[in-house]
Amino acid sequence: MGSERTPIDGRWPLVSVLIPAHNHERFVLRCLDSVLEDPYPAKELVIVDDGSVDGTAGKISQWIARHEGELPVIFRRRENRGVAATLNELASLARGDFLKLGASDDFLLPGGLEAQVRYLQAHPRKWAVVGDSVVVDCYGNRLHDSGMRGLHRVDKRQYATDEGIRRAVIRHWAIGGPVALLRRTAPGAIAGWTEELRIDDWDFFLRLVARDALGFIDLPVCGYRLHDANLSKTRHVATRVANLAESRRVALRRVELFDGPDRQLLKAQAHYIGAKIAFLQRRPLRVALRMAACLALRGVSRMRLPSAHPEAERA
Repeated sequence: MGSERTPIDGRWPLVSVLIPAHNHERFVLRCLDSVLEDPYPAKELVIVDDGSVDGTAGKISQWIARHEGELPVIFRRRENRGVAATLNELASLARGDFLKLGASDDFLLPGGLEAQVRYLQAHPRKWAVVGDSVVVDCYGNRLHDSGMRGLHRVDKRQYATDEGIRRAVIRHWAIGGPVALLRRTAPGAIAGWTEELRIDDWDFFLRLVARDALGFIDLPVCGYRLHDANLSKTRHVATRVANLAESRRVALRRVELFDGPDRQLLKAQAHYIGAKIAFLQRRPLRVALRMAACLALRGVSRMRLPSAHPEAERA
């Protein structure tokens, strides 16, 4: 690690790396190795096996036995309850000042933990920070140097301001893999992960950006692995429709958290998701109606509303 590295605020805050594990026996050892390989010196590993029916739990147990004493590990096994319930449980078990969201099929990149801890220490009003990822295939071959640009095709310059982050998260969900570090208090402050959702991350981050509590560093902090079992990448039409319908419900539920143009943009996004559902269902008239509503609301969202307190703007 080198003697030139200076502890943060005179100490290294403890980071709890949270790993929800489920049926990833092919990938989980790379995930766990990456936590050990990251040079950040104050960390613990918290793992919950969410009812795996393959060899994932056995691989984790063997890894823990091989690396006993090298870092603190908390490991639990139980029946399948879903990723949101598992994340809530992991957060409750963690002892760290910060929570690193992991995934048993992905892996951390060295230096990411320290960079994200330093960001949150320097920005006390932020509750969480995300970075970028590299994208690999199931064999570990690199597909994209930037998941945000190469996979999601976003302009990362949007993430330079609170307004840009809000609108980026509302309109184009581009956060893939274990890219987030949270303050320990963040999940409790926004009521944790919503356990009835199958894909919970957009809902979680909408609640963060509604409070301008999310920051960004333009640095790859993890490897995001694309493979046939990625939940959000399925080609099965009925499953895609169900996932999109869930996302639309999230958008409609969270509209009330936003004001003005941001509220209109989230309403527009709900219509856009509805258009995608209609397209998959081969309902062209519904597609056209949804897209017309989406475009109209996006136009409204680009209008700057007059301030409710014009005297404050002149001050």
